[in-house]
Amino acid sequence: MITYEEAMAKLQQDGQEHVLAYYDELDEAGKQHLLKQIEELDFSVLALADPKVRRKTTAARGKITPLTAMELPEIEENKEHFKATGLEAIRAGKVGAVLLAGGMGTRLGSDNPKCMYDIGITHPVFIMQRLIENTLDVVREADGHMIPFFIMTSKKNDAVTREFLKEHDYFGYDPSFVYFFEQEMAPACDYNGRVYMEEKDTIATSPNGNGGWFTSMNRAGLVDTCHELGIEYLNCFAVDNVLQRIADPVFVGAMIEKKCACASKVVRKVSPDEKVGAMCLEDGKPSIIEYYDMTPELKEEKNGKGDPAYNFGVILNYLFSEKDLEKIMNEKLTVHVVEKKIPYLDPFGNHIKPESPNGYKFEQLILDMIHEMDSCLPFEVDRKREFAPIKNRTGVDSVESARELCKGCGISL
Repeated sequence: MITYEEAMAKLQQDGQEHVLAYYDELDEAGKQHLLKQIEELDFSVLALADPKVRRKTTAARGKITPLTAMELPEIEENKEHFKATGLEAIRAGKVGAVLLAGGMGTRLGSDNPKCMYDIGITHPVFIMQRLIENTLDVVREADGHMIPFFIMTSKKNDAVTREFLKEHDYFGYDPSFVYFFEQEMAPACDYNGRVYMEEKDTIATSPNGNGGWFTSMNRAGLVDTCHELGIEYLNCFAVDNVLQRIADPVFVGAMIEKKCACASKVVRKVSPDEKVGAMCLEDGKPSIIEYYDMTPELKEEKNGKGDPAYNFGVILNYLFSEKDLEKIMNEKLTVHVVEKKIPYLDPFGNHIKPESPNGYKFEQLILDMIHEMDSCLPFEVDRKREFAPIKNRTGVDSVESARELCKGCGISL
């Protein structure tokens, strides 16, 4: 643990001395909590609140060109071969699953972690339950060989997520194959780069985005665990897609056979304007272009078959070579600056809950990890069978739409 003097010296480097303004008022536990937080946080990101600094550090997009996907007909033709290769890797203990579950269910009207949300109609069906049941389907295909299941939580939801799984007996998963680790946090600040205080002993923070998951795994000692277990491939996926197939042996086998550094499950876009990032090449390296960066020219471009050239959207289900992840672990990924509503403590000690954005949070994104890889296989899946994201309570990508898709797949709710 750093001392008060060391904490002050660290804060002075980034002009954040006000963080210790209430230090003398705190009890010993509060002092220790604040010093530990100062020790762990990287305050250098706060410089990005300055638009001039942001422009200097944000590289312009490179030349965007199409990246050919492996489409459903080709996958179906080679399915049994890919599946055999994937199952062989799973049975040999070479495949692990990484669930990104650091978020809360706020947009769904819940104060609990998102993974605890119940989408059931006649009986409870939790998001976490669906993900584990999907994984157990593959375990059964692999003759009972368990898949190491890594769960990334956050400081805000770690304890309650662990307790939830324990209460529900891990939904039938062997708990000795479940590993938890916490996502790293980033400070949140006002528009001038001055970090907010949440309490007198607590700096306002937020999860640092889904691009930091492997670094967080490493900090928790779980990369060493991967080495000990012989894991060579990690399937990293988002918490909110209740139909996704996890450690899918056909997907695993296809990536192994194609000798790619990573692979991405993709769905055929319903329209050029659908709000999903599209797989592409950027300066010859795999990349993802977000829907809001798609120019009219890119939307209209066709491939050799006359289909839209950027027709496949990512669903945040990626497969990585563990060795290739280690190669990029120390690379400085782009930090994305996002405007948010940040609750804070004003100079008079009052708690303020803003009604409109009042500052910035800082995130690294998994899509930037893809661009660091030498090769990527976009792997098409049937969106009606593998894409039921839950981002809203109603409407598009909602609890309602996910329920309908689950019913269409014969899942009892």
